[in-house]
Amino acid sequence: MKSCLLKACRFLCLFLILPLRLADAVGLRGVYKRLFPLLVYNITFSYNDKMNRVKKELFRNVCGFANGDGSLRLLEIGCGTGANFQFYPYGCTVLCADPNPHFETYLRRSMDANKHLSYEAFLVTSAEDMKELDDESVDVVVCTLVLCSVRDVKLVLQEVRRVLKTGGAFYFLEHVVSKPSTFIFFLQHTIEPLWFYIGDGCVITRATWKDLESAGFSQLHLNHFEAPVTSVIRPHIMGYSIK
Repeated sequence: MKSCLLKACRFLCLFLILPLRLADAVGLRGVYKRLFPLLVYNITFSYNDKMNRVKKELFRNVCGFANGDGSLRLLEIGCGTGANFQFYPYGCTVLCADPNPHFETYLRRSMDANKHLSYEAFLVTSAEDMKELDDESVDVVVCTLVLCSVRDVKLVLQEVRRVLKTGGAFYFLEHVVSKPSTFIFFLQHTIEPLWFYIGDGCVITRATWKDLESAGFSQLHLNHFEAPVTSVIRPHIMGYSIK
């Protein structure tokens, strides 16, 4: 019965988003990609306020992966507006990567507000193919709320392992699919098609922890928790992996 209700509600959602699919087909999604960074920039303040304690806990040991001379080269994939800069250790060098070039205006604002860091470059590139970066060239890789919208999570994690130095760390904070018996699970699967367009490709039903578990890292430190945010993305995972 629940399965039939879920299918019916999802079908209704698919019907309601037909105008969005049509707009995408005629190329209007490109216009939204220009507006999306502004939306993210404004949402970031609220999200960071609610997740301040969580992010401080997540990044508390980043400096432990610095080199012997104290230098630390950090790559953030899907950097967006630079929402994580305030949590990075003093003096580290940050390399930013995002496939949407329209984030740069807001990214520069975050750079100006976080003078305790050095900034190397902003690369407009896909996380699945970071050919601009050499093998084992960074000490730390970070991605937060990114693996939900990439095309291929496994390929992204493969690239992360490639660019990380041996002994380096990959930090993550992601919303994930809820447990099957919950109302949030039902809601996520119902509105997934609509959320995909609103979130510029965000998929809210991914069990991302399974990809992390099979990615081939030597260590995985992962926690599931309920974030103090909108119910549909409340289930989160956070942690770090060591190459």
